[in-house]
Amino acid sequence: MTKIRITLNGVMHEVEVGPVERLLDLVRRLGATEVKEGCGEGECGACTVILDGRPVPSCLVLAAAADRGTVVTVAGLSAEGLDTVQQALLDAGAVQCGFCTPGIVLTARALLDVNPAPTREEIREALAGNLCRCTGYERIIDAVEDAAARESGLKPLPQGPGRVR
Repeated sequence: MTKIRITLNGVMHEVEVGPVERLLDLVRRLGATEVKEGCGEGECGACTVILDGRPVPSCLVLAAAADRGTVVTVAGLSAEGLDTVQQALLDAGAVQCGFCTPGIVLTARALLDVNPAPTREEIREALAGNLCRCTGYERIIDAVEDAAARESGLKPLPQGPGRVR
């Protein structure tokens, strides 16, 4: 067992972790049950968290590798109300079952934090590791584009079939 320090959603924890314990299992053990395990192979994005500013599949990161790191889950992101990305996804009708939504929200948030005006292609690239079987990617991409517009002070783009791409 190794003792590590990790800040999860703004709260510092000092915990013991096993040599093969995954970050996914640690954050869930610390109460962040909104982080879901999908494929367990880093392919689906359901377990995405933001680790030190970057979206990562927590099923592929050893907990010990996050020592002295900062982890944000979707609950930490929305602790004081919905994040712009979350609101844009709701407004665009880009959420359904919700299993993939936290990973998509965190990936989009991390993208907008480093690139406040991404192109549709950059949004597609960033979200490539997040699978969604319910909604369809165009609505999700529209929502991220709208969140970027909102954060830059522009009006959200119109929704629906008449939207010009």
